[in-house]
Amino acid sequence: MTRPAPIRVVLADDERMVRTALRAILSAEPDLEVVGEAATGAEAVSVVRELRPDVVLMDVRMPETDGIRATEQILGTLDEPPRIVVVTTFENDSYVYDALRAGAAGFLLKRSDADALVQAVRLVARSDSLLFPAAVRTLATAHAGARPAPPAWVAKLTGREREVLRHMADGLTNAEIARRMEVGPATVKSHVAAVLAKTATRDRTQAVIAAYEAGFLNAG
Repeated sequence: MTRPAPIRVVLADDERMVRTALRAILSAEPDLEVVGEAATGAEAVSVVRELRPDVVLMDVRMPETDGIRATEQILGTLDEPPRIVVVTTFENDSYVYDALRAGAAGFLLKRSDADALVQAVRLVARSDSLLFPAAVRTLATAHAGARPAPPAWVAKLTGREREVLRHMADGLTNAEIARRMEVGPATVKSHVAAVLAKTATRDRTQAVIAAYEAGFLNAG
């Protein structure tokens, strides 16, 4: 049986020691491959455009161009951009929230252990579940601010789409949602696509952030 191609990763952090530690952890896994590094946000954009990795671990605070701007540039200029995970020291950092709103697939604390790092890369590469849903909920609650009137997309969601969005916020995969709702995986995939279209978001993380900001996930 042919082994699947490894998940290709780029590391972006202005501290060489951090990059070295991340490389050592990821390179020890047979299904992960570190293909490049960057020490600034601007360099990260250039390296990602050249190497086209599957996942980028992006330090949120870097010189020249920070992780937020780098994330925006990567996602806004590539037809098939990588999944970006911002790496941070403080989980309630407003920079992290801004990065998630800009399109990052999730965030990871620098103090996370090796297993959490490896599993985070694998999870976002599959893009079938929300990374650390409880942490995203805490971050959104802390930074969403005062809520205006619900946006128009809330009323456009069908009952099934509302249910799917709530399950997405809980971190369930498509397969888990299908079992919970007693429908086929293809049906769930269709509902997820509809949710992303109606919320005008790129992925599950952005959709969930939008739902918290709209007050939808706190509604009965």
